[in-house]
Amino acid sequence: MKKITATLTALMAFTVAGCAGDTSSDAAGKDTAKGKNATAYPFTLDNCGTKVTYKAAPQKVVALNQTAAEILIHLGVGDRIAGTGYEIEKAPAAIAEEYAKIPQLSAKGDTVKHEKLLEAQPDFVYSSFASFLTKEEAGDRKELHDLGVPTYLTEFDCSYHEAVADADFDMLFEEYRRLGRIMGRPDAGEKLATEQKAVVDKAVGEVEKRDKPLKVMWFYSTFEGTPWAAGPGGLPQHISELVGVENIFADAKSKWAEVSWDEVAARNPDVVILADLTRGEPNDTAEEKIELLKKDPLTSKLAAVQGDRFITIPGSHMDPAYGSASAVPALVDGLRKLG
Repeated sequence: MKKITATLTALMAFTVAGCAGDTSSDAAGKDTAKGKNATAYPFTLDNCGTKVTYKAAPQKVVALNQTAAEILIHLGVGDRIAGTGYEIEKAPAAIAEEYAKIPQLSAKGDTVKHEKLLEAQPDFVYSSFASFLTKEEAGDRKELHDLGVPTYLTEFDCSYHEAVADADFDMLFEEYRRLGRIMGRPDAGEKLATEQKAVVDKAVGEVEKRDKPLKVMWFYSTFEGTPWAAGPGGLPQHISELVGVENIFADAKSKWAEVSWDEVAARNPDVVILADLTRGEPNDTAEEKIELLKKDPLTSKLAAVQGDRFITIPGSHMDPAYGSASAVPALVDGLRKLG
């Protein structure tokens, strides 16, 4: 049976660290915004249906996944990350040096477990995936809140893989603003949102209008040979709408849907958008996906496959991440090159 709690010593240290965050306003104040835009603590947010109170600027953050850590780095608080996990790719060159300094609390491609989280003694936990904040993984949110450690879960994944009706870039930009406020850097959150909105708007302005929208498949991965594709209620669907293409699995029941090769062939996409992943799982990389599509008896006959009509986008950009905004110009540029 999996051990859920740490030793008494570790648990006491963890609780003390959480309580210390309530009274360390002087330490927190050294690294927070000043003036009229400064964060006023304590404050409470409604996050994924849970009211969470943040009593002071966090100084020891655990980001449960790589892309969450990267967002915090871009907000200028990378030096406050006490640990991260679920590393799935090489960190972008612009932040590689800073990212390399962050302790890894799990093996590459693995998740942070409860015991390792306790050892890091965080005063704030941030996750991009609901499945990471469970008793089987890092611990559920209530458990952490009872220990005096506030959390933040992306609104894109309040429930595992569930489609989110209003999933769009505004939701991601609001996440930057909220994180900036939590970390005592509200101006940094606003700045990041403004910069990334400009990237998206510029790309959308360069979209080539078509009389009939192209049909696309967002091909993420396979599990035991079964393909997984983007459905509704996630950023891929939103990006499809922005760029004026039709996601062939927009009618799926979840934002990441288990489909079949028969369905892929029947829906016959004009273009296949490949998630390039380096986790080490079967058919993770874009090259492996192309080889699979060309070998499969059904998909090898598709015009998109025979015509090499593929667009490659880093897999991490298909979930809410700092790189998600760049998926829009990547898709626009890819469609232009394919003609």
